[in-house]
Amino acid sequence: MALKITAECISCGACQAECPVEAIKEGDGQFVIDAEKCIECGACADVCPVGAPQAE
Repeated sequence: MALKITAECISCGACQAECPVEAIKEGDGQFVIDAEKCIECGACADVCPVGAPQAE
């Protein structure tokens, strides 16, 4: 199951730079993860300052 970015996202972009499969894009007011591309590596969660990426 892919990770999902929660409402805690502050749109800092740290997660996007870390994603090895480019599954994270800037959405409307916060970043979003493409569930079809996400490989559940957790790299985004490791660098997020607010813990926004979480398992669905």
